[in-house]
Amino acid sequence: MELGKKIKQLRFKAGLTQEQLADRLGIGAQSVSKWENAVSMPDITALPLLAEIFGVSIDDLFDLTNEQRFNRIENRLDIEDDLPQDVFMEYEEFLKTQLDGQNKKRATELIAYLYWNRMDMFSAKAARYAEDAVRLSPGEKGCKWILNKTRGHAVWDWNLRNHTAAINFYREICDNNPGLCLPHYYLLDNLIADRRADEAEKVLGRLSTIKDADPVLCEAYRAHIALARFDEPAADAIIDAMLAANGENSAALFEAAQYYADKCDYDRAIELYELSFSKSDCRPRFQDELMAIADIYEIKGDCAKAAEAYGRIVDLLQNEWHMTEEVELKKAMEARARLLAKAQ
Repeated sequence: MELGKKIKQLRFKAGLTQEQLADRLGIGAQSVSKWENAVSMPDITALPLLAEIFGVSIDDLFDLTNEQRFNRIENRLDIEDDLPQDVFMEYEEFLKTQLDGQNKKRATELIAYLYWNRMDMFSAKAARYAEDAVRLSPGEKGCKWILNKTRGHAVWDWNLRNHTAAINFYREICDNNPGLCLPHYYLLDNLIADRRADEAEKVLGRLSTIKDADPVLCEAYRAHIALARFDEPAADAIIDAMLAANGENSAALFEAAQYYADKCDYDRAIELYELSFSKSDCRPRFQDELMAIADIYEIKGDCAKAAEAYGRIVDLLQNEWHMTEEVELKKAMEARARLLAKAQ
């Protein structure tokens, strides 16, 4: 339905004349008449007040399909990291109405994204104040636990840093979906992080029997399990064999780079990340290798090269992903600026 017809329909439903609607909008009645007859369109600044008067959302004014509304929500979450409260509540209300219907999967994913967007915004604010609090009282624990939650800072207590909850969750998913690789990968990630090597080896054995299991990734997991057992020579041998058999494979190079980064062999890791990025035949390419390279250079204290890596990320996002104002692009630009300032 055209916007003008929608306004007319909603005006009748609200029991308003053109003059009464115009008065509430602070405009002339002739303007409302022009809208309803498709002679002109309301200014974008009038839409929030129109929606308020009619008791609908702005999207309702345009009579969008559910799929169009899903796309609008996702696109806005991609480009804004601080949604206005009224917009957040509008999206939340709509998505909740879709959780029990045929759009349940899409609505569930998007409401999780919506809540993560809000959580991430508050998390960043909490972290900034917590950092200030620690600077003001460096000899006190104070807000240190907040930085653990918001910035992912390490904690000494094993009971706070183990991944048992995640392991139990993904074990359940694997048991219910024995033919799917992805939950097995996630289960292995968490088991290896906790050095539960024996359990990881059993999961890897099951994963290897799944038809779609990635053989390169299985070998990489085998190496990390050996490393979790503190058997570095065996782990190195597995990675060397994997590279010998798949030296031109971008995925194999990436997994080997991950392995050497874990071992803090940073020069070798950078070399392999660069090879992986250069040999990637997918377009647009992902930024994972470049982000790792930037992190490693910052660890090594070379902020200029870290900034250069973020410059490559910005170029990638703009020219291959065609981003212009997405949050991801903004954060990459901010990281580059921060590193350039430190390099001076």
